[in-house]
Parts: sequence; structure tokens; C-alpha cells
Amino acid sequence: MHSGVRGWRIAGLLVACAIGSFVANASAENGVSADTILLGQSAALTGPTAMLGKQLNSGARLYFDYINQHGGIYGRKIELKVLDDFNEPESAAKNTRALIDEDRAFALFGYVGTETGEASLPLATQAKVPFFAPYSGAQSLREPLNRYAFHVRAGFNEEAEAILRQVRVTGLKRVAVVYNEDAYGKAGLEALERALKAAPDSGVQIVAREGVVRNTVEIGDAMQGSMKSKPDAVVMINAYRTTGAFVKEALRRGFNGQFYNVSFVGTQALAKEVGAKGSGVIISQVMPHPGNATLPVVREYLRLLQAAGKPNEFDYASIEGFIAAKAFVEGTRRAGKDLTREKLITALESMRNVDLGGYIINFSPDSHVGSKFVEMTIINSRGQVIR
Repeated sequence: MHSGVRGWRIAGLLVACAIGSFVANASAENGVSADTILLGQSAALTGPTAMLGKQLNSGARLYFDYINQHGGIYGRKIELKVLDDFNEPESAAKNTRALIDEDRAFALFGYVGTETGEASLPLATQAKVPFFAPYSGAQSLREPLNRYAFHVRAGFNEEAEAILRQVRVTGLKRVAVVYNEDAYGKAGLEALERALKAAPDSGVQIVAREGVVRNTVEIGDAMQGSMKSKPDAVVMINAYRTTGAFVKEALRRGFNGQFYNVSFVGTQALAKEVGAKGSGVIISQVMPHPGNATLPVVREYLRLLQAAGKPNEFDYASIEGFIAAKAFVEGTRRAGKDLTREKLITALESMRNVDLGGYIINFSPDSHVGSKFVEMTIINSRGQVIR
């Protein structure tokens, strides 16, 4: 064969291979390669709510690392890329655009916060990217049903109902609400008002509604307004630094009523913030106690923490990340080897009454809220959180 002809044939084969490779890559799902699945996360890693973002990320990585060490999902390892948003919605939106457009993440996972979620979910929806397990109980992220948003935790509505039941059982009547002047705080306040409206014979009334600037410890005005109303209890819808400052100052002023918080407060961080002074502070939880080894999922979590050399780093936000990672892995396995976003959504919607080890997930085409689980915990005189 003439060398010139052979050269053209070789060149033609190389071009054909290149085109084939380009077509294959073009048709492949964003964030999915032969050996990896890329997830993107935006959360506060610095600033006054950093503990929540760090712990949620840590718990998720604990489980993803375990899965990766055991062959991944059909040979693909999960990579979780996290960007710091400082708990600010503008930064979260910027991070989301980068994760979708530049990093080409397959799905978004474990966003932390209501305002940051509200800023990011529309971007994910527009790009048809799954938005999985945000750390927020706000109805604004749950209603109306969004095809791309899946929630592992119960919402603020369920937490508010549980808090109201607890208030009624203890015979308290007058409730002051101290809430962040942001989407999170307003969502929590609305949930409590909704719970009260649904129980008109409870005898409980909100006697003060005091807003505070998010991420602050400047609580003087809210303190004065709430204490002036002479409440039996104060329900706080803030993060741990604000709540800690309020609890300590209220006690200093002689308040002897009851404090309640929703789970987003950051339980272990709050317990550390208030110490023994927090004795009696009650927090609603949407995850099992991270030290309750009677549940298989908690035993697994504690075992992997031990193996990672972090036996004492169990935390509510961390176990939420862990359980969310388990739920995501289960959905991804059900989606099959030829992974696409649409197949993942269909697979997640097939997860009816899936037992993750004592924590039940129940998704369907009509409901993307996986759990209604809520229980109450309390900080004891040693600054420990107990059930």
C-alpha cells in the first residue's frame, strides 16, 4: 500500500475516534464520568453559622468516603465539592452558578440555610439539576412541589406542632417568639402561628414577636420587648450564637420560664455556647440523637466516626449529613449504571418506606419530603443534650 494512502487512512481513523469521543462526552451527563459522580454543596464554612456547614459536610463525607472505599456506586466514586457562602444568599447564588456552569456538578447536595436555599433552588430548577437534602425546614422550599428538590428532614411545620404540644403538656400559656428577621426566622414564626391556628382550644397565645438581625448577638431590643410581655416560654428561631446570647442574658435578668428552639439552631454548638447555664433549654430535632446507639444507622455512624479517629465528634448536623448521604446513595444505586439526572429523580421517587437503619425515608412522585420524624431533646445541667 502506498504510504500516502496509509497515512490518510490513519489520519481518518484518528479523526473518527476524536469525533466519537467528542460525541460520547457531549452526550454524557454533566458531573458523571466513568469513575466519578460530582456533587456540589454551598454552605457556611466561616462566619457565625460555620459550625452547621462544617458538620453537615463532615457527616456526608464520612458516608461518601465509606462508599468510595468499598467500590463506589457501580465503580464510580462520589466527589463532594463544597464552596463557602458565609450563610449569605448572594454568595450562595454565585456558588450555585459556579457549581452548575463551571464545575458541571451532577447534583447539588446539603445546602445549609433558608435564605441561601431560596436564592439557589430557582437556579437549580432552571438548569434541571437535582437539589438534594437542604438543611432547612422552610415551606418555601417544599411548596409547591418542585420536581428537582428532595428533602430528607421534616419541616418547620412539624417542629412547630411538636413544640406546641410540649408547651401545652407543661401547662404554659404565654409565648414570646424571638426570630431572625430573615426567611428562616419568618418561616419558623409562620409555622408556629399555623400550629396555633390549627389548635384554637390550646389556650396558648403568642404575646410578643421580636425580630433580630440575622447572625448577630445584639439582642437588647428583642430582650426588652419579649420580657416586657411576661412570657411563660420563649420560642427562639435563630442560630446558636444569637440564641446563646439571648438565653444567658435572660437568665441574668432573672427569667425563669422555658426556652424552646427548632433544630436549625445547631444543637451541639448551642450546648457549647450556653454550657451549664443552658440547663432546661429544649430543642426539637428532626434526626435521631447522634449518640443513641440503639438505632442501626446511629451505630453505623458512630462506628465510622471511630474508624476515622473522631469518636467524640458526633453531632446533630453531622448525622443529618450522614443520613442524607445514605439516602442519596440509595437513590443513585436505584438509578442504575447508566446514570442521568432524570433517572435519579425517578429512582428517588420510588423510595417508599425505605429503612436506612431506623430512619425511614418515604419519597413519591407527589411528595419529595422524606420524613416527618420529630422528637424533643433538652440540655442538662452538664451542658449535654439528652432525649
